[in-house]
Amino acid sequence: MPPKNKTKTKTKTKSKNTGVDQRLVKALAHPLRVEILSILNERMASPNELSKELDEGLSQVSYHVKVLKDFECIEMVKTEPRRGAVEHYYRATSRAYLNDSDWKKLPESIKPGMSAAFVKLLIDDVIGALNGGTFDKRDDRHVSWTPGVVDEQGWDESVELVNDTLAKIIKIHTGSAKRLAKSGEEGIPVSAVLMNFEGPPPEAKPAARGSAKKGAKKAKARKAAKKA
Repeated sequence: MPPKNKTKTKTKTKSKNTGVDQRLVKALAHPLRVEILSILNERMASPNELSKELDEGLSQVSYHVKVLKDFECIEMVKTEPRRGAVEHYYRATSRAYLNDSDWKKLPESIKPGMSAAFVKLLIDDVIGALNGGTFDKRDDRHVSWTPGVVDEQGWDESVELVNDTLAKIIKIHTGSAKRLAKSGEEGIPVSAVLMNFEGPPPEAKPAARGSAKKGAKKAKARKAAKKA
């Protein structure tokens, strides 16, 4: 009997250690929660501030903030009186990302929505930096796109490198946060984007470019029609 109990305990522990964090998975299952959690990873904010920044209804934002809090992905850090009411401020306790091992365990039904939400966050961030003049502010900033062809070993090595790089970036952010807390300096907003995905097949690219050209021609035709 004792050996049997010991085996059960070991199996349960292994499952717990290797399984994906279901709280984070459920939290990221809605695109608005992805956006909220990403903002709260950078700074603390109230539902009212989030509502204005995301251009979403306050009741909807408040609901998703509550969901994130229930999943223990965010925590309340302070309250402030506002016009006879109390405004609650939150910050993230979990980062809005999943590694490749976690991603493999996700249900196929929620992967497209989560990918789309992350890409939207990236696009919004880049557009904001371009409009705000910060994207090209530093000469030592890095932007690159490196397509290529690899075998299975090359794919595995690329995934491992991206994961290692992410871990180092998080370590840098943590160290910076500690130093900034001591110095009282404002700090430099920074965005680091890491992607390693299977690119589209060659036959898909001309179709995409063709669609873009068609769209541009249609827009030009509509503009000419309005002038006429």
